Amino acid sequence: MEHNNLIETFAEFKELKNIDRPTMISVLERVFRATLTKLFDIEQSDNFDIIINVDKGDFEIWRSRIVVADGNFEEENKNTEIPLSEAIKIDDDYEIGEEVVDEVKLQDFGRRAILALRQNLQSQILELEKDNVFTKYKERIGDIVGGEVYQIWKKEILILDDEGNELILPKQEQIPSDFFRKGDNVRAVVSSVEMRGTNPKIILSRTSEKFLERLFEQEVPEIFDGLITIKKIVRIPGERAKVAVESYDERVDPVGACVGMKGSRIHGIVRELRNENIDVINYTSNTQLFIQRALSPATITSIKLNNEEKKAEVYLQPDQVSLAIGKGGLNIKLASQLVGYAIDVYRENSQDEEDVDLDEFADEIENWVIDELKAIGCDTAKSVLDISAEDLLTRTDLEEETILEVLSILRAEFEKE
Repeated sequence: MEHNNLIETFAEFKELKNIDRPTMISVLERVFRATLTKLFDIEQSDNFDIIINVDKGDFEIWRSRIVVADGNFEEENKNTEIPLSEAIKIDDDYEIGEEVVDEVKLQDFGRRAILALRQNLQSQILELEKDNVFTKYKERIGDIVGGEVYQIWKKEILILDDEGNELILPKQEQIPSDFFRKGDNVRAVVSSVEMRGTNPKIILSRTSEKFLERLFEQEVPEIFDGLITIKKIVRIPGERAKVAVESYDERVDPVGACVGMKGSRIHGIVRELRNENIDVINYTSNTQLFIQRALSPATITSIKLNNEEKKAEVYLQPDQVSLAIGKGGLNIKLASQLVGYAIDVYRENSQDEEDVDLDEFADEIENWVIDELKAIGCDTAKSVLDISAEDLLTRTDLEEETILEVLSILRAEFEKE
């Protein structure tokens, strides 16, 4: 029975995928030699030949001993030497100094030794599987992988790939609007792979810029082929992303190729990212032009650059300010990250237009309220009045009552005039 169990374990070992033949044979031989040294109480097992038949899932063990005269035989050398009297029982022709080769039968090991051998083999199988998974996914860091949701916990999701390997998608690596049920198929990028104790831990991410980059590679053949390169990606997962692209072929429009006919290429990416708004921008080394494109869809009047401090003052017509800043300040925040400059937005006032700086109202409006309005690009009274109360409520953390009071104070200033 033990013999059959061992053969089954051997067969299980043989079925391991992605394990090269030399590694498999080496591990099997190491297990058998470790068993032999314990079984025969020896330090070395060099005189044992282990023949492993991977295809059949079987093995043979042969021992070589030198024939010595009965008077010279010592019990402690019984595994390397054999007395002549015993050798001639095997074959009458053996003489002193010759080599006797006989097979060590598995049944001779004894029940406990066979069980220990089987456990050792199973342990090696598990170790090899873990090492194989670790190596496989270590080489795939930055690549998109797919799997099926197996279990959902509060802080992470367990996903199984096609081979049953466990992948972890932490809550912080999920897009805020992601919602998964058991059995759902999920795609994500391999973020990190590490060994926790003896187990490989594979972390996935759907919030990484690399995930968006790989999606573009899958959807846009020109990127995959190298005709278009992605220079930089910045994103706020689930909300908005900006992708700077450049073409190495003048005949290829990088933005048009990425968006596709009627948005056919980018729509699939947007759906995968839970309707994340994606701006594809034509990259340029001209900083002013790059800032102009990054702040799209706003139209910029002029830009003042401070290259030493990496700051940019951007001037726009009043009706363009809110477009440049974007909902919740996302547009200007991502534009700053994309170009690497801190961008400040200012309203471009006409000569005959009179306006009042918000700081002039410090005696009527609390400073923290003024700061909140400045944070969305409103530094004058008219810049605030140009925005509706509903829009101010959405874009700031101010309460409706406070907003209405501020608008009332600002309107009263101009009514006086």
